[in-house]
Amino acid sequence: MARPRNPLLSRERIVGAALALVDTEGLTALSTRRLAAGLGVSGPSLYNHFATKDALLDAVVDHVVGEVDLSMWDAPAGGGDWAAALLFWARSYRAALVAHPNLVPVLAQGPGGGPTRCGWPTRSSAAWSTPAGPRATPPGSAR
Repeated sequence: MARPRNPLLSRERIVGAALALVDTEGLTALSTRRLAAGLGVSGPSLYNHFATKDALLDAVVDHVVGEVDLSMWDAPAGGGDWAAALLFWARSYRAALVAHPNLVPVLAQGPGGGPTRCGWPTRSSAAWSTPAGPRATPPGSAR
């Protein structure tokens, strides 16, 4: 069979289909064969985009974590309420988990290697700390 002029697959399309499958049927339903069938392609064609199922699952989790709003960490230097920012972040993270509860077991295993998951701790620490330590004192503590 000849290769089509317009690609049938993209990383984004594969991740979207995998996420939809996991959301509706759970993690155990995600297999290369099942995903390929849903996309109307053969199983091996997925390996042109993801080397392993784990790499695909990492991309799916990274996509979901990318839904978490990190704008609260962009506070101007020297200002901002870190407690309010942390609460805002936690609520946004919870909303992503509520939208995709079947991915919670994967997220509970640790940060993984996706670019979105690796970026937020660095971004938050850089925005809210200085070489001398935190910019704001936690409620109930003395300086």
